[in-house]
Amino acid sequence: MVAHVLRLKLTLLGNSFRRSPWQIAGLVLGIFYGLSTAIFVIAGLVALRFFDVEIARNAAVVLGAAVTIVFTVLPLTLGIDDTLDPRKFGLFGIRTTRLSFVLAVGALVSVPAVVVTAIALGQLVTWSRDGLAEFLAILGMVLIIVTCILSARISTSLAAFLLATRRARDISAIFAIIALIVLSPIVVALARVDWQNRGLEVLGDIADVVGWTPLAAAWAAPADAAVGDPGAAFAKLAIAIAWVLVLVVIWRLLVGLMLVTPERQPHARTYVGLGWFDWFARTPTGAIAARSITYWFRDARYGTSLAIIPLIPVFMVVALAVAGIDLHVLALLPLPVMCLFLSWSIHNDVAFDNTAIWLHMSTSTLGRADRWGRLIPVLVVGLPLIAIGSVVSISLNGDWSLLPSLVGVSVSVLLCGLGLSSIMSARFPYAAVRPGDSPFSQPQGGASSAGSIQALSLLAIIALSAPALTAAVLGFFYGSGWHYLALGIGVGMGLLVLVGGATIGARLYDRRTSELLVSATRN
Repeated sequence: MVAHVLRLKLTLLGNSFRRSPWQIAGLVLGIFYGLSTAIFVIAGLVALRFFDVEIARNAAVVLGAAVTIVFTVLPLTLGIDDTLDPRKFGLFGIRTTRLSFVLAVGALVSVPAVVVTAIALGQLVTWSRDGLAEFLAILGMVLIIVTCILSARISTSLAAFLLATRRARDISAIFAIIALIVLSPIVVALARVDWQNRGLEVLGDIADVVGWTPLAAAWAAPADAAVGDPGAAFAKLAIAIAWVLVLVVIWRLLVGLMLVTPERQPHARTYVGLGWFDWFARTPTGAIAARSITYWFRDARYGTSLAIIPLIPVFMVVALAVAGIDLHVLALLPLPVMCLFLSWSIHNDVAFDNTAIWLHMSTSTLGRADRWGRLIPVLVVGLPLIAIGSVVSISLNGDWSLLPSLVGVSVSVLLCGLGLSSIMSARFPYAAVRPGDSPFSQPQGGASSAGSIQALSLLAIIALSAPALTAAVLGFFYGSGWHYLALGIGVGMGLLVLVGGATIGARLYDRRTSELLVSATRN
C-alpha cells in the first residue's frame, strides 16, 4: 500500500512538469526558492558549529521555532493544493489508521520534505560536539522531520477542508492580515532592542521560552545537552515526543473526519424584503446608492477593501513609532489616512460593475444620479467616522485645541477624494477583478496603467487637501486661530471639490456611456 502511494506521488510530481511553460516556470522558481532557502539555513547551522556553544544554542532554537511555524502556517495562508487529499481515497475501503499512516509517509515525497530533511541534517552538524549532544541531535532530527511533515499535512488538509469555498478563503486571508496587525507590537518591541549591545541577551531570552514549547523542543534538546544541562535536554526531548504523538492523533482523527464528511459547498442565503432598497428613496439616485451599499456587504471585492482600510494606518503608526515619532502625534494620523483610502476606494467603481453597468444605460440613468448614488454610501460611513474618530484621536493626543484642524483635514480628504474619484471612475476606468472572483486575484491587462492611475489619484487627493493640512501645521506653531482656519478651509474646499467633481463626473458619464460599457466588460 505504501509503495503504491509513493509511486502515485512520484507520478503526480512528474506530471507537474507537463503543464504550460509558464506553470512549469513558476514551479521551477518555487523549487529554486525553497532549495535556496534550505541551503542558506543549512549554511547557518553548519557555521554555528564553530561558534560559542551558548550562542549556537540560542540561534538554533529560535531558528528551529521559525522553521516549525513556517511549515504549520504556510499551507493555511497560501491554500496549497493537496494532491493526496484523504477524501480521494474514501471509496477504496481502507482503514482510517492505515490510510493516515500511508498518507503521512507519502508526504515525504515532496520538495518541502526534502527541505526540512536537509535542515534537520544541518542541526546534526551543529551539535557534533560530544556524544550526548550528537545522540539527541539524531533523535531530534527524526522528531523535527515528523513534526514539520505532520504539521504541514494537518494544515494542508484543514485548508482544503475548511477553505473549500471562495468566501472562506477570502475571510481567511483577511484574518491573516489582521493577525499581522496583532503581531505588530512584537515587531515594534524587537525593533527597539539595541541588538548591537543586547542582541545576544534578547536572543537567549527568546530561546529560553520557545525551547520549552512544541515549536522548538526537538531543537532545544541537543542544544541543552551541549551546554551541560542534560536534565533540561531530556525534559525537552519528552515534550517533543509527546507533541509528535499529539500530532499523530490529530492527523488520524482528521483523516477519519474527512472520509465521512462531504466537501463544503457555498450556502445560498434567503433574504426577506428589499434590504437596503427599503431604506433609500425610490429614485435613480436612491436605487444606485442602495445597490452600492449592498455590494459592500455581499461582494467580497468591496468587503475586503473596506476591511483593510482600518489596518493601513496601523501599519503606518507602527513604522513611525519604530522610527521614534511621539505616540501623541501619531494618534492624529489614523483618521485622515482612513478617510483618504475610504474616499479613494470608489475611484474605479464603474469597472467593478462589469456587465451590471448595462442596467444604468438601458434605463437611461443620468450621470448625476449615477455619481451621487455611488457617493452617498461613502458619505454615510465617512461622516460618522470623522465625528467619532476625531474625538477618539484627540482623546489619545490630549490637546483638544487640535480638534478643529483634525476635523478640517479629515473632511477635506474625504470630500476631495470623493469628488476626484467621481471624475476618475468616469474618465479613467481600468481593469478590475471580475464579480465572483477572489478579491486577491490579479486582473489581466493594464497593470501599468492601473498603477499610474492609482498613484495619480492618491497624490491628487493629497494635493487638494494641502491647504487645510498647511493651516493645521501652522496651528501647531502659531495658535488656535490657524486650527479654525484649517476647519473652514477643509470644509469649504471639500464641498467645492465634491460638488464640482460630481458635476464633472456626471457630464463625463453622460458623454462616455458606450466607452464605459466597453471598458467595464473588457475584463
